[in-house]
Amino acid sequence: MIEKTFSALGGQFITPVDTLTEKLKAVRAIVFDWDGVFNDGIKTEAGSSSFSEVDSMGTNLLRFGLWLHHGGQLPVAAIITGVTNTLSETLVRREHFHASYSQAKHKIDVLHHLLDQHNLQPHEVAFFFDDALDLSVSEVTGVRIMIRRNANPLFMQYVIKNGLVDYVTGSQSGQFAVREGCELLLGLLGQFDSVMDERLRYFPAYDNYYQQRQAVESTYWVVGSNGPEPK
Repeated sequence: MIEKTFSALGGQFITPVDTLTEKLKAVRAIVFDWDGVFNDGIKTEAGSSSFSEVDSMGTNLLRFGLWLHHGGQLPVAAIITGVTNTLSETLVRREHFHASYSQAKHKIDVLHHLLDQHNLQPHEVAFFFDDALDLSVSEVTGVRIMIRRNANPLFMQYVIKNGLVDYVTGSQSGQFAVREGCELLLGLLGQFDSVMDERLRYFPAYDNYYQQRQAVESTYWVVGSNGPEPK
C-alpha cells in the first residue's frame, strides 16, 4: 500500500521497502540539507532561500511520529548547510530543532560533531539531501531520502549506483518534497494514522510531545577551519 502510493507519485524505492522499514526503526535523528531540499535552491539578493509551511509541518509530524515510536523520546533534528541562510535559522528557531550548522564544506565532520553532542550513531540518522556536497553524509547514515531534480540525471545515476540513497522523491526540488519524504517515513513506521489521531485530539500525547519540543534550546554553529564553533 505505501509502496504503491508513493510509486504513483513518481517516487523510486532504491532500497526494498522491507529493508528500508527495518532501517527506519532505529532512527533517532533527522538531518536536513537546506538549499534544494526545502526550496528549489534559488537565492534572493540577500543570499538566502525560503521554506514552505507544508514542509515545516512535515518535519513536525515526523518528529512526533518518531517520538511516539520511541516511547516519548524526542528525536534530534538539525540542518546542515554549506552556506549561511537566515531563513534556515528562522526555521530552526521557530520549530525548536536542536542545531543549525552553516558554512559546512565537509559535512561528514559536522555530522560527527552533531552525533557526539547527542550520543548517537550514523545508522540512527535519517538524512534528506539533494546534491554533491551531501554525499559524505549519505554514505554513512541509516536512511537517505534524495530530493528529485530531473536536471541532474548523471548525478542521480551516480548516487544510485554507489548505494548512497534509499528513496528518491517523486516531487521535484521546491515542490514540497520534504513533506513527501516525511509522510513516507511515517507511513513505513506505521505511525501516520496515530500521528493524525493524536494531533486531532491534541491531549495528552501531542501536548506532551509539543512541550518537550518547545523546551529544546537550539544551538547555532559556524563551521570554520577548526570545526564547528558557536555562532
